[in-house]
Amino acid sequence: MSLFLIPTTLAPDTANQVLAPQIKEVIGVTNHFFVENIRTARRFISELKLGKVIDELHFYELTKDTSIEQVRAYFKTVPKGEAIGVMSEAGCPGIADPGAVAVKVAHQLGIQVRPLVGPSSILLGLMASGFSGQSFVFHGYLPIEKVERHKALRALEKDAQKQQTQIFMETPFRNNTFLEDILQICNPTMQLCIACNVSGSDEFIQTKSIAQWQKQKPDLHKKPTMFLLSI
Repeated sequence: MSLFLIPTTLAPDTANQVLAPQIKEVIGVTNHFFVENIRTARRFISELKLGKVIDELHFYELTKDTSIEQVRAYFKTVPKGEAIGVMSEAGCPGIADPGAVAVKVAHQLGIQVRPLVGPSSILLGLMASGFSGQSFVFHGYLPIEKVERHKALRALEKDAQKQQTQIFMETPFRNNTFLEDILQICNPTMQLCIACNVSGSDEFIQTKSIAQWQKQKPDLHKKPTMFLLSI
């Protein structure tokens, strides 16, 4: 048995441009999938046009609320010798994603873990930012509560001044408010890269100073975005 970590697209209608042929090959011979969203996973596989009968596949929901005991039960359900695929809602599973729990259990059970190459908004944003790739930290989501969020941003700014790139994100529908907080809290000389809709047809990646962003703010509402902070 092998556990394949299967990247999915970050933007719609980009599979042929961003997915390696190996991904389609693995999905073509896999019938059991641990997925963050069953509906999204079914649609993704269907759009690949691999000739698989979707209703004959087995999907196991793996979210942030899925317990490690439930994941262990999933592994026991899969017939011995069958491959298992892990899929994120978007991008690479196991990174800021509940798929990491499946990977942890697989190692405990002695199951081979095989990561596949695919798009990651974190790494693509870092590559395009012009910031240090030698030292960086991905923080995921910052606190929602305003006081705690401002405290977190000040801490990130302090670490960024040590030439360590700080990478973080927000729920898309709160992006514009989040950007306002960044521009309010951070020093005008700090550099901010905004990587929006990475790999999509309307991809937007720009690095400017906080002062420059304050003069012209982009509309990020409901658009998947990575924020990167540096000196």
